[in-house]
Amino acid sequence: MTVTDRVIMNVVRRLLRGEDYRIEVTNLIDAEFLQFTAGFLKEIARAKSESKDASADWYKEAFLGPDTPPKDMITYAGLNRKTIDNMYNSTRKDVVVDACDEHYDSLYRSISALVENERDMDIRMVIESQGTDADLSINECLMVINTLAVKRATIRGGHWSAIGKRVEKPLMQALCMLYGVPSANYDKDTGGKRGKGDKDTGFEREVDFYLIKGGSRYKCEVKLMGKGNPEGADAVVARGSKVFVADKLSETNKRQLDSEEVEWVELRSDNGFRRFETVLRNLGIPYTEPSSDIYGRLNQVFKDIFDGSQ
Repeated sequence: MTVTDRVIMNVVRRLLRGEDYRIEVTNLIDAEFLQFTAGFLKEIARAKSESKDASADWYKEAFLGPDTPPKDMITYAGLNRKTIDNMYNSTRKDVVVDACDEHYDSLYRSISALVENERDMDIRMVIESQGTDADLSINECLMVINTLAVKRATIRGGHWSAIGKRVEKPLMQALCMLYGVPSANYDKDTGGKRGKGDKDTGFEREVDFYLIKGGSRYKCEVKLMGKGNPEGADAVVARGSKVFVADKLSETNKRQLDSEEVEWVELRSDNGFRRFETVLRNLGIPYTEPSSDIYGRLNQVFKDIFDGSQ
């Protein structure tokens, strides 16, 4: 089981307990960022200590050279992949190299101008690693700080997006398994399929989950949105989803979903996930009452889900 799998499992557990899940994602972001920081600072110490010409731009030579993988070069230059793609409509290696070189030179000039204007300020950093010492000037410190800021933002954006998407199917599977829904009455392998009420838009889109009753396939959607986000409910209605499971829903969201005859579950509420029983009953999906030790059963449910038997 990967670290990300464990985080997803913890997120689902918190959601089913009606607890806020965000600390799990934040902890993962912190751990990955700190690991990157430690490794990056060691590389900084090594690169500067090995630079033979004190006047040369050792940072650019070490981190933006031809041997640097493009994905790493983007970070070291203070950019992100999406920005390059938006600017140049491409992320080919030659495009990435040119964009990084141009942006780095611009950033270097900006840092130099700032230091020149702020002569009463100084920053020094000494990195000691494996017997190597590196003394960084204010210019070099600001370059390092900028790189770390960019990396933190990249990690943060990536994990929030990935966790939100990857938690959808395990959450719906866990709900179905806790309520004893027969495997024939739900489908987690939904890529490219259309269900009852789906519009033929001319392209296939992977959806989250389906509950099945006879010949009817009811599209389910999960969104871990905060309270007061009307756009989330709008999107569910527009995509023809029949079931909506959310972290929080405002009263306006609920009224809108009810008016569109969309079944919903608000996990952070008094009834929490137990409203899923109402959803199953309304759709005519067979189920059994969960045992009293429902949270204790989660360990076996997670084992079945993440071991691939479900």
